[in-house]
Amino acid sequence: MNGNQNYNPDVLNCLANLSNDEVFTPPELANKMLDLLPQELFQNPNTTFLDPFTKSGVFLREIVKRLDRGLEKLIPDRQKRIDHILQKQVFGIAITELTSLLARRSVYCSKDASGKYSISKFTTSSGNILYKNIKHTWFNGKCKYCGASQAVYDRGSEAEQYAYMFIHTDNPKQFFPNMKFDVIVGNPPYHLSDGGQAASSKPLYNQFVEQAIMLNPRYFSIIIPARWYAGGKGLDSFRSTMLQNNRIRKLVDYNNSADCFPGVNIAGGVCYFLWDREHQGDCEITNISQQQTGSSESRSLNEYPILVRNNTAIHIIRKVLAISRKTLDKSVQSYSYFSVRSYERGSDQKQKASDVILLSSQGKGYYDKNRIEDKNSILSKYKVIITYAMSGGNKPTSQGDFQVISSLQILSPNEVCTETYLILGVFENMKDAEHMCSYVSTMTFRFLLLQALTSIHITKESFLFVPIQDFSHPWTDEMLYKKYGLTEEEIAFIESMIRPME
Repeated sequence: MNGNQNYNPDVLNCLANLSNDEVFTPPELANKMLDLLPQELFQNPNTTFLDPFTKSGVFLREIVKRLDRGLEKLIPDRQKRIDHILQKQVFGIAITELTSLLARRSVYCSKDASGKYSISKFTTSSGNILYKNIKHTWFNGKCKYCGASQAVYDRGSEAEQYAYMFIHTDNPKQFFPNMKFDVIVGNPPYHLSDGGQAASSKPLYNQFVEQAIMLNPRYFSIIIPARWYAGGKGLDSFRSTMLQNNRIRKLVDYNNSADCFPGVNIAGGVCYFLWDREHQGDCEITNISQQQTGSSESRSLNEYPILVRNNTAIHIIRKVLAISRKTLDKSVQSYSYFSVRSYERGSDQKQKASDVILLSSQGKGYYDKNRIEDKNSILSKYKVIITYAMSGGNKPTSQGDFQVISSLQILSPNEVCTETYLILGVFENMKDAEHMCSYVSTMTFRFLLLQALTSIHITKESFLFVPIQDFSHPWTDEMLYKKYGLTEEEIAFIESMIRPME
């Protein structure tokens, strides 16, 4: 930097990595989302915009900038133009009192919209950026609107209760009763702790999406975690609705959340999309990852029960399922098949003649056979198992690849495992079990499994794209590539995504 240049950082860039649940949006990202909209909206003095989950005010600020440029010829006087934009076109609902002050400072240059420093004078201190301290509505120990735990969040007026205005009402039109919004845009809170163990939390972003659509805007653009594609606590109904919604015109998918929010790790990545009230048809999906930057393809969101995020992967899946229609999700055993909790341990000494061998994360030991369940009578057979948790988590390595599974092994007859492990296959003899292990070790197997994973947990439902093979012989990737007719480009993509088994 030479002496004639002044470094003038955008303070909203600095705020963008302060939080993990209520993630502040960098201005660059906000502008990418605004770029999805028809740009003539910013040349129309009647277009109205709402950010109903305002934090830093970055979306409103960037909208004001675009309107200021777009309306310059129509309203030449700068002050009249700014007054018109701020008082007639741009509106927000803050998520906390602090963010309401921050947003007003960003948009009006004053936390008091009626004060002398505000660039447009309002009759109220809030202007068009509202905030009201809402309380949860408790019913049977939970908030009837957001599901917050009363034990956790009924903590008095002195503490933040995270009862967000926009979703704590049956009628979101009440906040601006005389307004009909053309565009709703923003970045909502993602999760709320529900009082469960460790990092237990329930998603909130789905409620913000549903509430915004209730307002029936012409356009709606929002950035949310991508876990709804295939998983997420309590998101089955939301996912089904979204996949059937042919009004989603564009979706931009980030495999790694850090590419959007530097320093913030959101399991499963993030996405933003454009919902268009008049659109009926396929969605243009754009992938942003280390392997693919800007790969776009128009396709139906509801081709499968989950959303396959990657455009190259879906072509591979189509080839595989066209040849192999039976998939492992029908034969993998349910989670915690033997009903032995992860903290259980076997003992060094046999207590009864009928004791079985228990595998836990600490190794093997003797365990009371009467304390296990075996509804499918698999105890006497060979069992191929992996850990229930994804190897290395669902964040790619620095090379952008995944191992996906770990602790691949075979349990012999009279051996069981805790819920730490998932049972993939059951066999009468060791050879067939070993042949399945060779298949599980392939990059192809793990690549197909990865397409249904958006969290660290691997469930039987995660295997809906993984075909069942003939296990009378071992398998290699080369055999699978040939069987499914994969191209050199598709093979290279698989091998860029999946690392060899350790």
